[in-house]
Amino acid sequence: MNTEGLNSPLLDPDFVAPLLEEFTTGKELIACHTQSGKVDAMAVLAPTRRGAWHTLQPSQAPVGLWLQRPGLELDSLLPSLLRKLPGFPVVLGLTQQDPMLLPRPQDSSILRTMDYIETARINLVGTFDEYWSQRGKNLRHNLKKQRSKLENEGISLTMEILRSPADVANALAEYGRLESTGWKGTEGTAVHPDNAQGRFYRKMLEAFCARGLGKIYRYRYNDRVAAMNLCIKGRNSIVVLKTAYDESIKDGSSPAFLLRQDELKQMFQERHFDSLEFYGKVMDWHRKWTDDMRTIYHVNCYRYAFLAQLHHAVKGNRAAPKEVSEATQDA
Repeated sequence: MNTEGLNSPLLDPDFVAPLLEEFTTGKELIACHTQSGKVDAMAVLAPTRRGAWHTLQPSQAPVGLWLQRPGLELDSLLPSLLRKLPGFPVVLGLTQQDPMLLPRPQDSSILRTMDYIETARINLVGTFDEYWSQRGKNLRHNLKKQRSKLENEGISLTMEILRSPADVANALAEYGRLESTGWKGTEGTAVHPDNAQGRFYRKMLEAFCARGLGKIYRYRYNDRVAAMNLCIKGRNSIVVLKTAYDESIKDGSSPAFLLRQDELKQMFQERHFDSLEFYGKVMDWHRKWTDDMRTIYHVNCYRYAFLAQLHHAVKGNRAAPKEVSEATQDA
């Protein structure tokens, strides 16, 4: 089903399987819809509270785990799924859906959508020089100035691309050390080989690299690892899952930005993808690199129309929470 659509790496079995291994509790269900003996929709669902289910949504998954064949309509799939789930649920939430993967449906008497976050991408159209000329003067000037300063200080900048499964474990250990230099290290949320997050990224990246679909970008200041990006590829896009840089570097340079510039130069030259996807909430720094934004959304399906009316009347015009899925929180 995924390959028949846009073939998102975020819904690839090699992404989903380790996600299920590390971030499920045993209460989840896999739902399959069949028609004429053929599976045409699938979801991984978790109970939120009595009477409510939603798509599984660990923070490591940028989109909710829902997949359907092109041409099907949610308003025909969700009501039947809702009635099949145990415990007489009254609401079912699909969290963090990408309109590029699943077109946003119209609201109906039992189906309501809501904005989650804006996300950004860079379209790899034309040449890098054409793209770069459209970026802001400050970005172009600052990175040029940083490169000149580092060169004058005898610091050589080198970008490496790791593609082998055998490189993943050591690369993730390096990545974890970078994260530990910042607030994630202070709060204990940095990637580590022994935590669930570290195990997930290792299994997932090793599987993608074994198929030639994983890339770990590593940026060095001389011999010092200064920044890294963890990426996976789909048919037409490359997704940046995580970025880290050495926050102890206090020379006024931005290792993550310098790495991004060199990455993009290569991507424009190779033309292997149509876009670079960020999938995080749009921040000010994203706007320096691109003007292409879209809205990730949630869907709630209600068993009864009056529940949809009541729910949204109570909520009024309140915006969706910034970091917590509304469908998860309120369904």
